Amino acid sequence: MEELDSFFATHDYLISHVEVPIRRKLMDEIDWKDRMIAVKGGRGVGKTDFLLSYAQQLREQSPKNKKETLYVNFNNFYFTEHSLYEFAGKFVKAGGKTLILDQLFKYPNWSKELRDCYFHYTTLRMVFTASPLMKLDDGNPDIGHIVKVYNLRGYSFREYLNLQTHANLPSYSLEQILQNHEQIARSVCSKVKPLWYFNEYLKQGYYPYREVNRDFSETLLKTMNMMLEVDILLIKQIDVAYLSRIRKLLYKMMQDAPCALNISDIAEEINTSRATIMNYIKCLKDARLLNLLYAAGKDFPMKPSKVYLQNPNLCFAQPTTTSSPRAVAETFFYSALHGSHKINIADNATFLVNQKMKVDVFETKPEHDVFRYTAVADIEIGKDKLIPLWLFGFLY
Repeated sequence: MEELDSFFATHDYLISHVEVPIRRKLMDEIDWKDRMIAVKGGRGVGKTDFLLSYAQQLREQSPKNKKETLYVNFNNFYFTEHSLYEFAGKFVKAGGKTLILDQLFKYPNWSKELRDCYFHYTTLRMVFTASPLMKLDDGNPDIGHIVKVYNLRGYSFREYLNLQTHANLPSYSLEQILQNHEQIARSVCSKVKPLWYFNEYLKQGYYPYREVNRDFSETLLKTMNMMLEVDILLIKQIDVAYLSRIRKLLYKMMQDAPCALNISDIAEEINTSRATIMNYIKCLKDARLLNLLYAAGKDFPMKPSKVYLQNPNLCFAQPTTTSSPRAVAETFFYSALHGSHKINIADNATFLVNQKMKVDVFETKPEHDVFRYTAVADIEIGKDKLIPLWLFGFLY
């Protein structure tokens, strides 16, 4: 159909020009046979490139069936007058099998039409990018029972090392790291020198920005502002008049984190209510700008015990704020583990992992003996329960 030709032309151009320097671990964790898949992730972590690389992979597997897969970006004004359901029907009629949908949150009634497509076009698979603020799973009555949700995070330290060195280093489970960290560290260090790269990763390795001459700090600030102005305001339908308050709150968190929250003082400083502050904190957490640390058994809407920035790069995003080395180390540890493990605040330790194991995090090797697991930023190879912090970046 002529109507689809321009979409296929764009698709062909994009997959022929996408450059994915390393294979993301998530690519092999998704069950691609599922008929509705959401790839959720914070802005800037590479969701679009991830799905374009998947489309590229499908093309390589079936080069003669060029019209079976189609990438569609809902920034296209075509969808101001045409429905997703209508478009999917034309695609299926033309022999299409896999629709890859980007920026879907900008389309009204997206979840209802996804559901209609799922039940009416039974040969069609749909894969779409999702903002972390979109309601999926049990939170969405339209598709919660049929969508499979996967989380794409920024580069792990392992992925960053592989990008920089082409070493093809494998990932390890938390149990493997705790039990065999000396052997694993020696194996890694025989191929690369992780501490040569670790500080650079902490500053600008989480986000996969690759453009030549691109200023990382400026790009990250633009990404953060897009999180506030588009992801939070648009998806959560918050009036733009309140944007300055959210920005002020985030700036305060960037100055103070990791920190406890004094809700009353912040509410007075920003001139809003305590309840609104907690809602804004939750929005910033959902947008992948903050992490909230609770005591075991507690969660939102209760006040967190501590607030962290979501990943260590954010500690360096604002030149006028300076995070301590200890704060950066703790932020890295929390960011590396929280995607697959339960992290809580601990008595007399930095973190409680999976509600059973206390872990301390330090920027330098402590002078005293350690009797529990201790992650240290400035060591290359550990011993007994003393583990190099960088190794926790090998979990994915």
